[in-house]
Amino acid sequence: MVVHIVTFKFKDEHKKTNIIQAKQMLENLMGAVPSLRSIDVGVNFSTEDRAMDLSIITTFESSVGLDAYAIHPEHIKVVEFIKGVVEYSKAVDYERA
Repeated sequence: MVVHIVTFKFKDEHKKTNIIQAKQMLENLMGAVPSLRSIDVGVNFSTEDRAMDLSIITTFESSVGLDAYAIHPEHIKVVEFIKGVVEYSKAVDYERA
């Protein structure tokens, strides 16, 4: 099993609206991307300076599934939207037994 985690820091302009839209778009990938086994999308409530705004935890059977997700047209649509509304993101991928 491969786990893919991404956290996002959104731009201040229309922040709440963009977070809600990104969350919905990401959740809609379940069932649309065949290799995606699970997705958990969380909106942050922490006010710490180091806090990010949104996170996703996704799982795939293998790195091949993750690669297929990365280039899937529905995922690309989400990426294009998110790139326009975030300051930056961080990601980590790892294998889980």
